[in-house]
Amino acid sequence: MIHSTVGKLLEDTVAKQPHHDALVYPDRGLRLTYEQFDKECRRVAKGLMKLGIERGEHVAIWSSNKPEWVTTQFATGKMGAVLVTVNTNYRTAELEFLLKQSDATTIILMDEYKGASYLDMLYEIVPELKESEPGQVQSERLPYLKNVIFMGEEKHPGMWSWPDLLAKAEEISDDDLNERMESLEPDDVINMQYTSGTTGFPKGVMLTHSNLVNNSANIAECMNLSNEDRMCIPVPFFHCFGCVLGTLACVNAGAAMVPVQEFTPKAVLEAVSKEKCTALHGVPTMFIAELNEKAIDQHDFTHLRTGIMAGSNCPVEVMKGVIDKMGAEEMTIAYGQTESSPVITQTRVNDSLVRKTETVGRALPNVEVKIVYPGTDEEAPRGQQGELCTRGYHVMKGYYKDPLATKEVITEDGWLRTGDLAVMDEDGYVKVTGRLKDMIIRGGENIYPREIEEFLYQHPKVLDVQIVGVPDQKYGEEVSAWIVLKEGETATADEIKNYFDGRISKHKIPRYIEFVDEYPMTASGKIQKFRLREMAVDKLSKPGAGVEK
Repeated sequence: MIHSTVGKLLEDTVAKQPHHDALVYPDRGLRLTYEQFDKECRRVAKGLMKLGIERGEHVAIWSSNKPEWVTTQFATGKMGAVLVTVNTNYRTAELEFLLKQSDATTIILMDEYKGASYLDMLYEIVPELKESEPGQVQSERLPYLKNVIFMGEEKHPGMWSWPDLLAKAEEISDDDLNERMESLEPDDVINMQYTSGTTGFPKGVMLTHSNLVNNSANIAECMNLSNEDRMCIPVPFFHCFGCVLGTLACVNAGAAMVPVQEFTPKAVLEAVSKEKCTALHGVPTMFIAELNEKAIDQHDFTHLRTGIMAGSNCPVEVMKGVIDKMGAEEMTIAYGQTESSPVITQTRVNDSLVRKTETVGRALPNVEVKIVYPGTDEEAPRGQQGELCTRGYHVMKGYYKDPLATKEVITEDGWLRTGDLAVMDEDGYVKVTGRLKDMIIRGGENIYPREIEEFLYQHPKVLDVQIVGVPDQKYGEEVSAWIVLKEGETATADEIKNYFDGRISKHKIPRYIEFVDEYPMTASGKIQKFRLREMAVDKLSKPGAGVEK
């Protein structure tokens, strides 16, 4: 176990290899060594201190994967403010909820994302900002908010610019910052991430230095990550995938971070090729897009070795493509959730293709995993399905200002209930079979979407598939399939249904089949099955419209 803070972790790596590449943005010609990167993080930390931000104060950040995001992550890790990460897809109601619920005193933001103006949205929520002096915001709706920092050189009413923040750093000494760093404890909360909120309002997950430093160290170990590696990080920083499995794992191992600011398959392939990346992260949909990029053969993957595929199930054909076309023979699969900071299980680099596609690996070092019968604390025997529970250094401190919700998921003896259904084999490898609430119960028969999805992935025309349950008067629930076809392919519902004939139980064959171009997703690339369910219900309620039967 590592007894350290995020800020000290970076300084330890700098001491070992000051002149090694730390942060590289090939598309903008930015290249910082670990020594230069640390210096920049210290400047931002001192600037935040000059604004009067204290240890434990909440600083929200709303941006895609810009360089300032990474420096802010480690700057707050040094001066002790809690970094509250904001989903890049948020709009006014969601942003207002997060800023209010988190008691954020400061927000750092970029100008716009995918055509939506972050500045306009913030001015709408905080109209007082336009008449305020920077640092003296007094908002009726957000009484805690005082500082707004714009991630750029332009001046905006009521906001500090990024150069303003860096200029303020000159007024705080290195000794002042060192003293602040020394006052921090590994068990302090340093990061707050809001869960996707698929049920009810999002909850603020409180994660400590110890949670994140140790989880990222174990993730790096499972990948055999070292200071010889260069990791392309196209997954969003606001999500644990980006800022724990990505940036923190790199700093732990002394590897180079090569972020992609906003995901496109072309940008990822170019970054991997140009920077000779040895590691690449992504959710399956990202890898599918990369593998289907027309110019894929023009890029150099000779150095690519490992990475992490996570966020949803990995189809066998996708993993084969990543290994055969991209050369990432040591690609790993990780599974977890924000509440476990985030990884619980991971495959290892030398695991078989079967284990990399049919399981989510085995427990990380110093992490306990057990499968219990749902609704009980009774452990199920190996090979029996139940709810996956986990215990160890990685379990969150709790949900912010929500002790009741915390008590619902963390038992008195420290086990986190994940809400995921899983099976563990004799070797400790885990197969996730679905969410407790994703399970479809049709006429008393339990149907697990993963089984049907894996079956349909074998269809030669199917690129991607999601299975969801929809209400049915006769059976309680029916199965619906949402299918993305491979480029240039066409298919009918009958053709898909015929594929099932005699090969899978009749009650598991989807009654409703819908062909779509894409799925509703979170900004971190997770498919929102609850939205698909809503869409299915909406279509079924319209006579003569929608889902093919």
